[in-house]
Amino acid sequence: MQPKIRKLVVTVEETHREMGRHLQPPPRKACALAVIENPFAGRYEDKLDPLIEIGAALGGLLGQRAVAALGIAPERIESYGKAAIVGEAGELEHAAAILHPTLGKPLREAVGSGAALIPSAKKRGGMGARIDVPLGHKDAAFVRSHFDAMEVGIGDAPRADEIVVAIVVTDSGRPLPRIGGLQKHEIEGKDGLR
Repeated sequence: MQPKIRKLVVTVEETHREMGRHLQPPPRKACALAVIENPFAGRYEDKLDPLIEIGAALGGLLGQRAVAALGIAPERIESYGKAAIVGEAGELEHAAAILHPTLGKPLREAVGSGAALIPSAKKRGGMGARIDVPLGHKDAAFVRSHFDAMEVGIGDAPRADEIVVAIVVTDSGRPLPRIGGLQKHEIEGKDGLR
């Protein structure tokens, strides 16, 4: 099943100064969001296969849009995350069906790799609800400099029978990281952790 998309939104956030320090180059995050119709709004269904198929379609579409917004090669993406907000006539399992079984593979293709789990969040909310999309390094979950988030939302979504699906990618970690741990130049990329 293909998603019935009402709206697509893509934004880029650049941080030029932090704590009085000029950041060069500025760390950037890009978010691509889709507002889609929830085919199961208002009713319980045992099998959520159509939403699982929608997840695969959105993983590629939103991943490609977010990477394109940064204007860099997919391999230069450093971290990623995903999230969904389900309108009030839906349930959290609808978000889980989109985010977990099939969205990851096409998102990893869009960013050129990705050995680490894709951090995720989900919630139920009304129009204008916002969600923090958690972020982690795409190849090594233990890289602390990339533990971050981006708050996203759309003013007129989700309606009761909709779901907002978000993908965030970055070209770097947090501004001015200095809490130690595994550094990105030390990544082995074998197990998704280190």
